[in-house]
Amino acid sequence: MSTKAAYQQKIEAEIELAQAKIEALKAQAKSALADERIKYENEIAAIESGLEATKSKLKELGEASDDAWDHLKSGVESAWNSASHSIHAAYTKLKG
Repeated sequence: MSTKAAYQQKIEAEIELAQAKIEALKAQAKSALADERIKYENEIAAIESGLEATKSKLKELGEASDDAWDHLKSGVESAWNSASHSIHAAYTKLKG
């Protein structure tokens, strides 16, 4: 397996874990009071936006040649770091 493919699989696995966390937050939002539900929905929307950006960058990386993918890797990492931070912040905010 190439380094590119391994990297893609790693990020895809992290995205899957993030999506599971989003589903957990959505389940909690359903049982929250109206004001709290709005807070959950806003946080979830921000997280989903970040994940979509990561998926988009990952798609670009997947379509890149083996020579060019390393240049796109930083964009994927930046998008993933932002999404990951949003997930962590939302969990901390909503759980606390």
